Amino acid sequence: MERRLWRGIHLISNSNDDIDALVKEVPELTNIGVNVLIVEVDYSYAYSSHPELQGPDPITFNHARALVEECRSHDIRLIPQFQCLGHQSWGKTTFPLLTKYPEFDETPGQFPNNEGIYCRSWCPQHPDVNRIVFSLFDELIDVFEADALHVGMDEVFLIASEHCPRCRNQSPSRLFAKAANDYYEHLKKRGVEMLMWGDRLLDSKTTGYGMWEASENQTHPAVDMIPRDIVICDWHYTLREDYPSIPFFLEKGFRVLPSGWKDVEATKAFIGFSRRFMGNERMLGYLCTTWGAVKPGSLAQWPPIRFAMEMLSQ
Repeated sequence: MERRLWRGIHLISNSNDDIDALVKEVPELTNIGVNVLIVEVDYSYAYSSHPELQGPDPITFNHARALVEECRSHDIRLIPQFQCLGHQSWGKTTFPLLTKYPEFDETPGQFPNNEGIYCRSWCPQHPDVNRIVFSLFDELIDVFEADALHVGMDEVFLIASEHCPRCRNQSPSRLFAKAANDYYEHLKKRGVEMLMWGDRLLDSKTTGYGMWEASENQTHPAVDMIPRDIVICDWHYTLREDYPSIPFFLEKGFRVLPSGWKDVEATKAFIGFSRRFMGNERMLGYLCTTWGAVKPGSLAQWPPIRFAMEMLSQ
């Protein structure tokens, strides 16, 4: 039986309008070859377990179910995402978990208005944080009837902070691995596959990637501390001659989903490089990320997505 490559799109959905537009576009996405949708929901669902953590215009159960049914009828695998550990703020806005439970903050009481930092993180060792986060996981798994969940974990810069009474003076890699392993174990109990971004598992010095695509804050040794059946979404958005993280993750035993963005030439180069490893069954395919550059309803016409789907069908 021929292996089915993942031909995916990642997008953030913040509202029912986003979901409605995506539902309408599913048939066209199928026509161009898309078979995986990773929908980052974060705090934008109408959580019943913790309604205090839902955003101002949350996605309702019925809208989420409409997307589930449409994806099922078109044989698209639908994977929700909840961004874990880092990315708990953006600009001056702190997201609901750390707003409602400031005691979970890795840097409690520091950086007023989030000045001087990229994004806040929650503390991976706070004894109460996982209980709440896992309730949100479970709701997303149930409403989306998901057999996989993406836990994010990219661009975590605040970890092992001197301001955290639990994490100061501890190993960033061990703390990062603890977080990943905690999420993995919960999802494993639910029979759900785990996906995560791969940047914090790469050493910037040895790979030649910069501080965004790879770690300069000593989280990278965690790559040897986490289960090998986690799917690593290996993101790189610029044009390069090679992408050494792909053979690195494959040699470590992970399944790898290369993930590009909006530069068409970079998309061509990344898919072209990835094809060298398509003989390895752990090379899964390709994921197009969008990051607000294109909205639901226009995905199928966006050049990087169209180009990627054409290349993957050849």
